[in-house]
Amino acid sequence: MERDIYHMTSLVIDLFVFVFGAIVGSFLNVCIWRLPEGGSIISPPSHCPKCGRMIRFYDNIPILSYLLLGGRCRDCRETISIRYPIVEFITATLALLLFWKFGMSWAFLASFVFTASLLVITFIDIDHQIIPDVISLPGIPIFFLAGIFLMRVSFWEALGGLMIGGGILYAIAVSYELVTKREGMGGGDIKLLAMMGGFLGWKSLIFILLFSSLTGAVIGLSVMVAKGANMKYAVPF
Repeated sequence: MERDIYHMTSLVIDLFVFVFGAIVGSFLNVCIWRLPEGGSIISPPSHCPKCGRMIRFYDNIPILSYLLLGGRCRDCRETISIRYPIVEFITATLALLLFWKFGMSWAFLASFVFTASLLVITFIDIDHQIIPDVISLPGIPIFFLAGIFLMRVSFWEALGGLMIGGGILYAIAVSYELVTKREGMGGGDIKLLAMMGGFLGWKSLIFILLFSSLTGAVIGLSVMVAKGANMKYAVPF
């Protein structure tokens, strides 16, 4: 009996965390669409990008509303991008995975905010090939301190991650530009890796650089082949 109650309680908590993540994901969608344009993420309230009509509260339930409406606006019946429920589902899933790892703790909160920031950066980079300074610049000191005090990364590991993370990509960018006479990596990537290194520590950079370079090369080459582009084609890293 006690075991059944425990499992039921655990399931309810997991569901709560998943729903919480989906709600945050809905807000991340707002950030993804508005930050590149310099718009406010608070005002105006959520509205249909096609007809401009305000979205009713019962049509703004993460994931569920999209499914119930068949992926269309209730008013103009225009198609709503599937990006919305995808971001909400990814955020909810990552929230649950982080909760399973850290439990209800400050480490969970810090890692979730960090992950949410990376999600916004990822989708903005895919759409616009920019990494907004409004996230990365304040993110460097904020996540550096969070890494030390909340994730228990040592001061020197965090500082080393910040300096090495930004320094490696800066050196690569400068070297590439000197050899090819064109920019190969934007300054946003440099600030982003500095932010990641400061939060996770310098040891994390080995995996981050190797994995991101591998997946970036595979996806980048695939996109170039699909589009028939040459090696000068810009792909978000």
